[in-house]
Amino acid sequence: MTDFTLSQTAIEQQLDELAGRCRHAAHALDAVGYPAARQGEQGFRTFMRVIVGQQLSVKAAATIRARVEALVSEDAGPDDYDRVSDEDLRGAGLSRQKIGYARSLCQTVRDGTLDVAALPGMSDEDAVKAITAVKGLGVWSAHMYLMFSLGRPDIWPVGDLAVRVGAGKIVGHAGRPTEKEAEAIGERWRPYRSSMALMAWHYYSNAPDIA
Repeated sequence: MTDFTLSQTAIEQQLDELAGRCRHAAHALDAVGYPAARQGEQGFRTFMRVIVGQQLSVKAAATIRARVEALVSEDAGPDDYDRVSDEDLRGAGLSRQKIGYARSLCQTVRDGTLDVAALPGMSDEDAVKAITAVKGLGVWSAHMYLMFSLGRPDIWPVGDLAVRVGAGKIVGHAGRPTEKEAEAIGERWRPYRSSMALMAWHYYSNAPDIA
């Protein structure tokens, strides 16, 4: 575990600094105020929850997560999931594909391909590589873990549609930015792109000019 640095105080300080040198950031801050900090757990359970909740509504994901976790202990690790049959996991609501992803996660954690305890000490790039080595965990999942579990300050998740649309609206981009365009937009907000990603989500949800 490491100290979580993407706190509410840090977010506000970083956005104030960005607003002082970027008129677009200043406009967004004036329009919708500060976004709220979001902090998640570090560890195996978070990755399992990501896999279980993929492509589901928030409500459906919560229901199936609760069913799956009822099959194991609250602090379950890979060995606990190995003792649960595929049939029981299907009964809890997991598809065959997600069962495969869950088994892959257990195996990669067990064999050290994904060393969860080592992630806090890795660079952003190396942590993304380690996480995406797990079948079923892509770059977006890695970015979410780095932002919300590790509190990394300069993550720019352009794979997230709401971030792209929100960022595009903040800078007055015509239309919906592509991932490449969003990468270019975000360059002006280094080294605090995580705070601006939070702002982009916040702006997407709350700005009056978002269609």
